[in-house]
Amino acid sequence: MGGPDSPSSPSAVATTTVCVTGATGYIGSWLVRSLLQRGYSVHATARDTGKALSLLSTFSGNSRLKIFRSDLNEEGSFDEAVKGCLAVFHVAASMEFNVSVEENIDDHVQSKITEPAVKGTLNVLQACSRAGSVKRIIFTSSISTITAKDDKGESRELVDESSVTPITEVWNTKPKGWVYVLSKLLTEEKAFQFAKERGIHLVSIIPPTVAGPFLTTSVPTSVQVLLSSITGDPNLYPILVSVHSRLGSIPLVHIEDICNAHIFLMEQAGAEGRFICSVGSSTMPQLTDLLSLEYPSFSSKRFAEGFPDAVPPVISSMRLTNLGFKFKYGVRDIIEQSVACCIKNDFLKCPITEGIHN
Repeated sequence: MGGPDSPSSPSAVATTTVCVTGATGYIGSWLVRSLLQRGYSVHATARDTGKALSLLSTFSGNSRLKIFRSDLNEEGSFDEAVKGCLAVFHVAASMEFNVSVEENIDDHVQSKITEPAVKGTLNVLQACSRAGSVKRIIFTSSISTITAKDDKGESRELVDESSVTPITEVWNTKPKGWVYVLSKLLTEEKAFQFAKERGIHLVSIIPPTVAGPFLTTSVPTSVQVLLSSITGDPNLYPILVSVHSRLGSIPLVHIEDICNAHIFLMEQAGAEGRFICSVGSSTMPQLTDLLSLEYPSFSSKRFAEGFPDAVPPVISSMRLTNLGFKFKYGVRDIIEQSVACCIKNDFLKCPITEGIHN
């Protein structure tokens, strides 16, 4: 998608329409705003158009925004939304991490979660194929599809896009958040398979834990996971520990950077395959030390032990940066802005107020 007709050229941006699925989510809403700021026309999809209108209509450039009701579970639901679009950002996904059923759990997950997730992704891709105008699809994957462990269970020194979590291992071990991991692995696999069969140019971006400020009315799950050592959330903290166990650290990216990377990959003619988008990583003790600097009432001392002291594997974003992408925010910025936004939105108590009450 390079050259004079590339959407990155100023003359083309004004006449380029793109589609964003899952537009009321954390990444989706920020991506819609970023695209409008750059001059693109945007078709935003959501199951709840009222919620979407309330959130997205406040953005600058909203005269170039159209909102469509679409549901991953409804075949043909995305046809109108992708019609006339040059590119589609498929961000929408289920955020189920675990299941509560105890019997026939594999059958339940397959029939109720993974199969509908795959079908939903194929619904979007089939709409793109029928539209005829779509030249590229950017699929939002997840760092949950990546592992630092090799076939022998040893830690790799370098983790890249080829370090894929084996699907059979997820089924067999069922780590914390395994349902989400499985869903992401299967949907991405089927998406690439379908795109290859239909001659659609599909690129996958692999976000780690995405954090920073947010536009949504509720605190995004990824931000809650990042701050779970502060909040002590019994459901989300184990997921943070599971990420650390699988990768040797917690990789991070700022919300603005991950959205800029989505757009960058749409605009780059040389973008092929999968791209990890992580600015850096912190071990659990490093992460909690940074959190305690931004939120002084939180003590990181109890996290100093119980985590490996070895040098963690390097989680590489070289495929992305070698194309020319540049990160704007570092790990410290991400932590600082996440804490500040959560205090502002009353998810975390103001440290001064908390100190007075204590």
